[in-house]
Amino acid sequence: MENHNRILGFIYIISGALQILTMIFLYAFFSAFFPFLSEEAGPDGAWVFEWLLPFIGTIAVCVVIVFAIPGIIAGSGLLNHKKWALTLALILGIFKLFSFPIGTAIGIYTIWVYAENTKTKSPV
Repeated sequence: MENHNRILGFIYIISGALQILTMIFLYAFFSAFFPFLSEEAGPDGAWVFEWLLPFIGTIAVCVVIVFAIPGIIAGSGLLNHKKWALTLALILGIFKLFSFPIGTAIGIYTIWVYAENTKTKSPV
C-alpha cells in the first residue's frame, strides 16, 4: 500500500503543477489576444475587454489557490507519510471526479487508495 501512497503523492504534485502552468499559459494567451479583440470592437466595445482580462485573471488565480496548491500540499504530505495528507487527497479527489476523463481517474484512484488504507488500518 505504501507504493500506492507514493504514486498518489506524485500524481497530486504533477497535477497541481500542470494546473498552475495551464493557468499561466491561459492568462498569457488572453492578455496577448484581448488587445486585438479590443481593437476590432472599436471604442464603444473596448471597455468590456478592459475589465474582462483582470476578471478572468482573478478567477484563474482563485482556481489555482483552491485546487492546485492544496493538491501539491497533499502530494508532498503523502510522500512525507503525514496522516492528514490522505484525508486532504480524498477531499480533492472527490472534486476531481467532476473533471472528466483524467480527473475522474485520479479521483477514483484516490478513493480506492483511501479505502485500502482504512481497511488495512482498521481498529481491532
